Amino acid sequence: MSTKTLRLLQRNVGVLRVRLFSTAPPPPRHRRPLATFTAVAVASLVAGTLGAIYPPPPLNILFPRAAPGPPAEPDSPESKAFTQSLEEKLQALPSLKELREREDAKDWYETRPYQNFPEERRVNNLTAGALRGPGKLALLPLIRAKHDESESIVFLHLGRGLCGHDGIIHGGLLATLLDETLARTAISNFPEKVGVTAQLTLDYRAPTMADQFVVIKTRIQDVKGRKATVSGRVEDLNGTLLVEASAMFVQPRYAKLLHSAQLRKAMGEPPASKDHEEPVLLADGQDLNPKHKHR
Repeated sequence: MSTKTLRLLQRNVGVLRVRLFSTAPPPPRHRRPLATFTAVAVASLVAGTLGAIYPPPPLNILFPRAAPGPPAEPDSPESKAFTQSLEEKLQALPSLKELREREDAKDWYETRPYQNFPEERRVNNLTAGALRGPGKLALLPLIRAKHDESESIVFLHLGRGLCGHDGIIHGGLLATLLDETLARTAISNFPEKVGVTAQLTLDYRAPTMADQFVVIKTRIQDVKGRKATVSGRVEDLNGTLLVEASAMFVQPRYAKLLHSAQLRKAMGEPPASKDHEEPVLLADGQDLNPKHKHR
């Protein structure tokens, strides 16, 4: 190989090395801003539409949608139609139908508390009067209870007028409903079916969304003398636990003097038998049936 050829090869190798190890920036790429903007706009539109139709639960809680209020007049045709439609939905609930068709259905009875409650008493009652109506407690509770009063299943509809934070039922209302349903189970297990005092403990597990049917399940745990312990839980129709509670109820010593028919009408009773004897009604400590021999 000649000297001239060798020099030529060395020169070409040097140029190749410079090109391989060069740190010079690559040539600029041609951007297309219009295409990028279009893609971002389309993605944002799709995400916004899906979010509006299927909003995530946390967004529902933080930013609830505004909803129209209930009918202003409870006795208006609009209110009656609204309540009737809810009653039809209640009777068609699959979970209620399932309970009615169970093999042990004959061991249970069905009742509607406050159905026979006198009007003069109802107007001064919280859940039967002040909170009754469209958008609130539109329907009377539907209770399926065992004949031995060991447990009960209560169906309720909670309207948007019962919210604390918009769209979420007020926790104090849930405590009130649990107090009443658990007390019913406790009272039904005492010889004297009259009022009690309670110590209630609640554990809120999940927010209770408004405008839905809920189920309250109660079960007697223990009865000793004048004390009864009852447990309960609030669930949605899918069985999701919303609130859990336990309570101890104590019946006063003078309970045997208070055979109150009004309380039993408020609570709802099993179908009356021929041998059923209506208890004596006492009002403000006055015995309205002095011939009755109190136990």
